[in-house]
Amino acid sequence: MKTITSKNKLKKIIQSQKSLGFVPTMGALHNGHISLINKSMLQCSKTIVSIFINKAQFNRNNDYHSYPRVMKKDISILKKLKIDYLYIPTEKQIYPDGVNRNIKISSFQNALCGKNRPGHFKAVVDVIDRFIKLIKPKKIYLGEKDMQQLKIIEHFIKSNKIKTKVVGCRTVREKNGIAFSSRNFLLSSNDKIIASKIYQLIRKKKKQAIKNRIFLRKIKRKIIKFGIKKIDYIKILDVNNLLDLNSKKKKYRIFVAYYIKSTRLIDNI
Repeated sequence: MKTITSKNKLKKIIQSQKSLGFVPTMGALHNGHISLINKSMLQCSKTIVSIFINKAQFNRNNDYHSYPRVMKKDISILKKLKIDYLYIPTEKQIYPDGVNRNIKISSFQNALCGKNRPGHFKAVVDVIDRFIKLIKPKKIYLGEKDMQQLKIIEHFIKSNKIKTKVVGCRTVREKNGIAFSSRNFLLSSNDKIIASKIYQLIRKKKKQAIKNRIFLRKIKRKIIKFGIKKIDYIKILDVNNLLDLNSKKKKYRIFVAYYIKSTRLIDNI
């Protein structure tokens, strides 16, 4: 594994790679990231992973500063996986002239997480766009846990005729059902029990809720009884119809975002 911290050095090293898989991360690696990396290593001749905590996409300074940072552990994981390249850039390398606030993305940015996190998805797409222009990967691997983010990035890449292919990968879960997330590092064992109950409840009642939306209110009331004081949203959406309005096949999922104490968790089931 080659660890690269220089933008110019990175360009020289990867310029001749024609089948390069890219997995962007903010570190605090878990099994979800590992599944993306393994898929890239299976499908591409070389794989590059980035670790960059993108300050621009955090709506609150507290969230940015409390985001888990375990670089030594991350590097150890990546070495064991035998990836080809690890890129750890500085903020100046990625944003030499500041963020692009005029970047145009799908109006889906205003739904779900976008309602409570203004500008978040623009910042995510901006940083991904910068990485793609720099790395020029054949494929980029993103998890379905962040389904809204995945769909918005897919739309941006398609709209701008960018050659990189987006590969969406299924959500990987802990034994208790919780979707792997870097934010899980911030949860106590009791917090995880609550998150597990929420997952099991939604999974169990999903079919009923799709047939009759009244069940969604019942699910919400039960989540509150588990001790959750703030739910940003719980909604049923047709995944195939989020951006492709002509899609005839329906695929419903329940999207949820809630807080366990100060930690915000999202999922789609």
